[in-house]
Amino acid sequence: MMVLGDRRLTLEDCEAILFQQQPVELAPDALRRVADNFQFLTEFSANKLIYGISTGFGPMAQYRISPADQRQLQLNLIRSHASGAGNLFTPLHARAVLLARLNSLLKGYSGIHADTLLLLQAFLNHDISPCIFEHGGVGASGDLVQLAHLALNLIGEGEVLLDGEVQPAAAIFQRFGLAPLAIHIREGLAVINGTSAMTGIGLVNLILAKKLVDWMIMLSAMTNELMEAFDDHFSPELNGVKAHRGQNRVADAMNRMLADSHLIRKRPEHHYQNQIEEEVLDDKVQEYYSLRCVPQILGPILDTWLQAETVVVDELNSVSDNPVVDHLQQNIYHGGNFHGDYVALEMDKLKIAVTKLSMLSERQLNFLLNDRLNQKLPPFINTGRLGLNLGLQGMQFTATSTVAENQTLSFPMYLHSIPNNNDNQDVVSMGCNAALMTRKVIENTFEVLAIQAIAVTQAVDYLKNADRLSGISQQIYRDISALFHVSATDLPRYKEIAAVRKFLQTSNINLFY
Repeated sequence: MMVLGDRRLTLEDCEAILFQQQPVELAPDALRRVADNFQFLTEFSANKLIYGISTGFGPMAQYRISPADQRQLQLNLIRSHASGAGNLFTPLHARAVLLARLNSLLKGYSGIHADTLLLLQAFLNHDISPCIFEHGGVGASGDLVQLAHLALNLIGEGEVLLDGEVQPAAAIFQRFGLAPLAIHIREGLAVINGTSAMTGIGLVNLILAKKLVDWMIMLSAMTNELMEAFDDHFSPELNGVKAHRGQNRVADAMNRMLADSHLIRKRPEHHYQNQIEEEVLDDKVQEYYSLRCVPQILGPILDTWLQAETVVVDELNSVSDNPVVDHLQQNIYHGGNFHGDYVALEMDKLKIAVTKLSMLSERQLNFLLNDRLNQKLPPFINTGRLGLNLGLQGMQFTATSTVAENQTLSFPMYLHSIPNNNDNQDVVSMGCNAALMTRKVIENTFEVLAIQAIAVTQAVDYLKNADRLSGISQQIYRDISALFHVSATDLPRYKEIAAVRKFLQTSNINLFY
């Protein structure tokens, strides 16, 4: 059981809740804090002008709302903004939004009744996923449209996802004995006015992107093994003279992984201790960049991931409401904590970094498939009859086209501010769009790495050197071999690509912590 509200949540906590279905409970101190905050707002707001309680919203904030209409105002806000379109969030991403909104509201600065928190907790623990649409948010007054669909479900309206099916929210409330959310003062605005959609998607992106970095390091190390590369390009001595944390972590991971390899060569044994007399060397002195520069290429990608983790987890543990209800200072502060630029910028940076990772994967794949480059393998690692059989030629098209799509998707959403809301929202973040496009790039990249993993496996089979691989490489070879059948005969491979992709996404690996 994961307790929420008594400390900062970490990315590891989120992974346990979202991927391992760990149930949550709410810290008693957090519930008391929320209750005190609600009581303060109830008393303080009487006969005062407070945005979103006694006024309309956005450019209509100049219109006063009478106490008799304030509850209806919150319901009108929820229903009018439940206007999304496009595909639904997956259950995983919808649950991430629930978690992010719950954690923010638990801080006790939103003026809500504790019933809101208990209902969000029930949704998480019963695996009820709100039906949230991808299109709609501009990420400035928060993820208004996406979170309005969450709020719509909380008041017992619209549809939810449960057991893989879209079902009426009202029926699910009845099934689990839940009461729809009652509007007290500002529950509508508090639920929808935050960055929790982009933050929730960002959390999932981070968890999956970390797997991509780890897998890319391991596949890069195996490719170096197959080519019997020299070890100095990932040595601590060479990389240690560069001060970048990511580069040195990648090099260290490669060193640890390849420590017991019988294929990696020591340069002094070949070039320094023996006299070389050939005028033209058959053996390459240095490997191609896609093999030799792995720490320098993946290092900044890892550093980008680490920075994104810091920012998105900070946002997860922040209050993104407007106004902020501060019962300790006995005051209410109006501002723009709902603005999503922090998450938008980090998602764009992460998206660019993952695209570069997919480009490295595609180049290493091309190296393995091109016999004139690697000089060890037949064209397309074809284990059949050259000319009649085609080997992995077809897979390369899929990898290349997918990387090209990543490159096109990598233009930053952060720069796509378009004023709207009668120019009240004149500078916006597009943070949810940025997070969703990053999600797409990450999904694409798992496909590319799956094809690369298959190529590496087929190369090991062709070279018959599995017993000379490092222990970690041998385990990866066995895992992928169980999902991909090496054959000299040309066969449809799409199901095997899907199986390897799923394995890469769901396996538990961690090279850095």
